[in-house]
Amino acid sequence: MRPKIDELASSLRIDALEARSKELEEITSDPGFWNNPDDSQKILSEVKDVKDKLDSFHALSSLYESTLELLDLAIEEDDASFTDDILNDIRSIEQSYEEQKIKLLLCGEYDKSNAIVSIHPGAGGTEAQDWAEMLYRMYMRFAERRGFKFKMLDYIDGDEAGIKSASFAVEGDYAYGYLKSESGVHRLVRVSPFDASGRRQTSFAAVEVMPEFDDKIKVEINEEDLEIEAHRSSGAGGQHINKTDSAIRIKHIPTGIVVGCQTERSQLQNKETAMKMLKAKLLEIKEREHLDRIEDIQGVKGNIEFGSAIRSYVFMPYTLVTDKRTGYETGDINKVMDGYLDEFMNAYLIHKSAEKK
Repeated sequence: MRPKIDELASSLRIDALEARSKELEEITSDPGFWNNPDDSQKILSEVKDVKDKLDSFHALSSLYESTLELLDLAIEEDDASFTDDILNDIRSIEQSYEEQKIKLLLCGEYDKSNAIVSIHPGAGGTEAQDWAEMLYRMYMRFAERRGFKFKMLDYIDGDEAGIKSASFAVEGDYAYGYLKSESGVHRLVRVSPFDASGRRQTSFAAVEVMPEFDDKIKVEINEEDLEIEAHRSSGAGGQHINKTDSAIRIKHIPTGIVVGCQTERSQLQNKETAMKMLKAKLLEIKEREHLDRIEDIQGVKGNIEFGSAIRSYVFMPYTLVTDKRTGYETGDINKVMDGYLDEFMNAYLIHKSAEKK
């Protein structure tokens, strides 16, 4: 592990980070630090980022050194009783190294942002709607595992089972950086529980992931381009969902983009959240398609069908989850559906980093 830790120190530029930490300490100690609140918040965000990187690396280095001392002691005393402790420490060192290495790849402009995720079933009725709900649960469990906050924004029940669409926010450091790997069409192969003949079925669902943009980013949207509809809330919110006509759905007519929110207490709050989602979606498309203006967006992207999937989930005749972009795969499909997506996300980040080189 020593060469890897040295390489990590070089990649993190630890000496430069230490110097910057001292600079920031002097800046925040200045009596006039709060004269410009916007600048002050940016600096405090950098302070936290620098501190987190330094603390994580120093903790790794300290654990490495203490494990090495314990190993030397075990050899010197010829005492095998230290073995389990040493092996546990080695696993912790490897895990910490991998986590810090991956975070180095989370360097996109919006990677530290919260994420807004939408799921839409493809053609296929109940089967596809059930698959969309399975993905919804998968991301909920991923968020819980990572300590992210999961907030349902909009949820439309399927006709018999599953969902017609769902949108939710995942809040936490680097939520978008990790979840951006999930954007695309997801393909399911299984024996359908809705088919009495027990035939194998293929279903599709599309996942859209956008960063939650700062309120300071201004997006001009013409009111006449919007079709706003109030409706009664439904779905997975249970008793926490208002049963009045306070839910809001907004359609952006030029692009066909539809967003909705039903979890806030009032129609006005739901409209504000839905507008935030619409702005995020329009900005994400503008950035992705390298457009100069929001008005240049022509419409929503591709069909949810064969040939367009980024990841395939096979339950029958064998179990296998395969990412078409990176080639990473695992046979433990139940673990994946339980939200253990880290290896797929890590493989994607490494793949995208290699593409840039």
